[in-house]
Amino acid sequence: MSSNVAAKTKVTDDSLADLIVDSIQDIKGKNIMKLDLRKLDYAPASCFIICEGESSTQVKAIAQNINRRVKAEMQLSANHTEGILDSKWILVDFFDIIVHVFYPETRSFYDLENLWSDAEITTYEDV
Repeated sequence: MSSNVAAKTKVTDDSLADLIVDSIQDIKGKNIMKLDLRKLDYAPASCFIICEGESSTQVKAIAQNINRRVKAEMQLSANHTEGILDSKWILVDFFDIIVHVFYPETRSFYDLENLWSDAEITTYEDV
C-alpha cells in the first residue's frame, strides 16, 4: 500500500463530521445540528450530529447513506447502528461521533439539543 493511499484514509473528527453532514444533505435531511461535546467532562462522545427526515423511509435512507459514504470514502465502518427497523430514531455510532437521525415527532420528544444545551452548537442550512 502506498503512502498516498494511507494519507487519503487519515480520519479526523472534523473530516468525519463534515462527511456525515454532507451525506445527510445528499438525502435532503433537515434541521442538521452538530453538538460539540469536547469541552464537557461527562460527554459520551466528542460530538453528536442530529438531523431529521420527513418520513421513516427518508430517515432510513439518510442513515444508510451515511454508512455507505463513510465506508467508501474513509474506509471506516460504524461501530454500531440501531433503530433501522422502526426508523423513528436511528443511531449511528462512530465512537467519537454519534449520529442521531430522527423522525420529527421523535426528535421533539427526546429533545437532545436541550438535554445537551451546554455543548457548542453548529447548525447547517437545509439544502
